[in-house]
Amino acid sequence: MDDIAGKLIEAQKLFKSFNNDKEHIEILKDADFTIEKGESVAVTGASGIGKSTLLHIIGTLDKPDKGTLLFNGDDVFLYDDIKLARFRNEFIGFVFQFHHLLYEFTTFENAMIPVLINGLSKQKALEKAEDVLIKMGLKDRLNHMVGKLSGGEQQRLALARAIILKPALLLADEPTGNLDKKNSAQIHNLLLELNQNLGMTIVVVTHNEELSGYMSKNITLIDGKLEQIN
Repeated sequence: MDDIAGKLIEAQKLFKSFNNDKEHIEILKDADFTIEKGESVAVTGASGIGKSTLLHIIGTLDKPDKGTLLFNGDDVFLYDDIKLARFRNEFIGFVFQFHHLLYEFTTFENAMIPVLINGLSKQKALEKAEDVLIKMGLKDRLNHMVGKLSGGEQQRLALARAIILKPALLLADEPTGNLDKKNSAQIHNLLLELNQNLGMTIVVVTHNEELSGYMSKNITLIDGKLEQIN
């Protein structure tokens, strides 16, 4: 992918709709937006306006009905399924409210999964996993089963797994929605560190006003278009 000055993502005329109980619901309508490299963006607003759908499209987990999504200038939805999956594994990290961890595996094994999927050796996966887990404050939990971790530890593990390949883009959907104030603050600080120290672009869907206040840009969806609110 060629490096285009400043722009990481450029969306052009995106449309997305659903049919629900015979009702046609339009989420995105002729939506255009740009996300710059190194930006931190909070997507806020009422439940049901399409914030998670927007995040899934940006993350290529869902496709728009129409429109173009450029990532470093390339239209990623022109990729075949194999190339798109490889792109997603290498360039995008995901963190969700519900951690989607594998409870039958250890902390180490969960963190290693993206590296192994990427085709690197088990030794390299072990090295990368140990490094990122220590940075996430999980040095004493490396061989614990996921079910033995606290909610905050599980979310830090999910974050470690998301960033182990140092993706250009980190997408987070309500990453502190199930956490208490102390653990939420830890996740906030880790996200800020990734953005400010590593230059990782972050887009987070959140109802947490403290977290959205840390982001460089706040946007919402109004009538199917993205509007900046600060």
